[in-house]
Amino acid sequence: MTYVSYEDFAKLDIRVAKIISTEPIPGKTRIIKGIIDLGNEKRNVIIGGAQYYKPEVVVGKIVIVIANLEPKTMAGIESNAMLLAADVDDKPFWLTVNEDIPLGSPIK
Repeated sequence: MTYVSYEDFAKLDIRVAKIISTEPIPGKTRIIKGIIDLGNEKRNVIIGGAQYYKPEVVVGKIVIVIANLEPKTMAGIESNAMLLAADVDDKPFWLTVNEDIPLGSPIK
């Protein structure tokens, strides 16, 4: 096991977001393009698990994201955050909250 210092953990900007739209990516079966709402801004993201979930099923889900991860381009689309998920046999189960809290709220 590798330990991460508290100082490194504190650098992560982890927040609550809502998936507001999705669309398939031509030629891709495992990822889709999504747009998330962080309360004060909207961002493009790449969402994995397209082989398990239809794009319209994830719209409206409240998720937890790392908002300050370095952007990454996949399938010609720049992803500007990462959705956090439990992984069971390569199937994502996105982390969420049970309460109705404002989008963009920090996770600490």
